[in-house]
Amino acid sequence: MNVKIRAAEIEDLDQLKMMEQKIIHYERPFDPNLKNDPINYYDLLNLIQRDDASVIVATIDEEIIGSGYALIKESKPYKNPEKYAYLGFMYVYPKHRGKGINGKIIDHLIEWAKKRDLTEIQLDVYAENISAVKAYKKRKFKPDLLKMRLSTED
Repeated sequence: MNVKIRAAEIEDLDQLKMMEQKIIHYERPFDPNLKNDPINYYDLLNLIQRDDASVIVATIDEEIIGSGYALIKESKPYKNPEKYAYLGFMYVYPKHRGKGINGKIIDHLIEWAKKRDLTEIQLDVYAENISAVKAYKKRKFKPDLLKMRLSTED
């Protein structure tokens, strides 16, 4: 298996949008506040074109099998460091999971952040998404703040 990581291109946009919908479908059971379809999480074209972001894809024989992005964000005024890399759009097609591809995507984005002298990398993951939490912990991410909610409609 020869996995390659490359920058996403505008020509990849249709496939990336399909992957985004798969992410939304997968995450829907974790988040009762998601609106009904169709929804979008990302402005993928904008992310591809930005200088302060890196959208990447994992490929096997030129077929896109995974994705992710890093975006430079400003920290709250009371937090250090002043800027950090935020990771999102992490996805690997189910038939390619368990092969270390997500780890390769994360490693590539970490290197991108390091080259920009960013010393902090953050991401969001649903607490109940145990497989994702486990994958991120394997890459030395640590839990930070747990967001909690209560619906008054129940």
